[in-house]
Amino acid sequence: MAEPGHGAVFLDRDGTIITDSGYLHRPDAVRLLPGAAPAIQRLNQARWPVVTVTNQSGIARGLYAESDYRRVEHRLAELLAAEHARIDASFFCPHHPQFTGPCECRKPGTKLFREAADQLGLDLTRSWFVGDRPSDVAPARALGGRGLLVLTGEGAAHQAQARALGVSVVTDLAAAVATILRPVA
Repeated sequence: MAEPGHGAVFLDRDGTIITDSGYLHRPDAVRLLPGAAPAIQRLNQARWPVVTVTNQSGIARGLYAESDYRRVEHRLAELLAAEHARIDASFFCPHHPQFTGPCECRKPGTKLFREAADQLGLDLTRSWFVGDRPSDVAPARALGGRGLLVLTGEGAAHQAQARALGVSVVTDLAAAVATILRPVA
C-alpha cells in the first residue's frame, strides 16, 4: 500500500475492468476486459492503491443479493490474482433512487470515495477516477482529482459528454494506466 496521503486509482468495475453483462451476479459470467489485469498489475507495481467503486442497483431491484455481489468480487479477485494483479479495496452502492430512495453513496455521489480515503489514508486530490460513464468520473471534479473516461463498456456513448466536462477520454484501462503513470514534465 502507498504512503499516507498518497492518491489512489478509483476504478469502476463493470465496463472498465470486466465485461458489463448487465446486473452481473454469477461468478462464472465474470470476464476480464482485454488488458485489464496487466494494467492493474502496473498500478500495483507502481504502488498506486487500486480501489473499485461500483453502483450495484441490481441489489435494490431484487435481482440478486449482496452475497451474489460478494461472490462476483471473489471471482474477480481470483482472475486478477492469476495474472499477478490485485484490487486493494472495493466499495459498492446497493441502492437505486427509484427503489430505495436517494442516497449519498450512489455515483456520482462521493460518499464511498470519502469513506475509502478515510479508511486507507488517501488524498483524493491526488487520485484518479476511471470509468466508462460520466457518473464514474464526475466525482473527480467534486473531489479535486482527475478523471479518465474509457471507451470500453458504455464509454463510447458518453465520450462527447465527458469531453464537454473536461474529462480526458482514452481507449481502455491500459491507456488510462499509461496516462496515470506518465512522468510529469
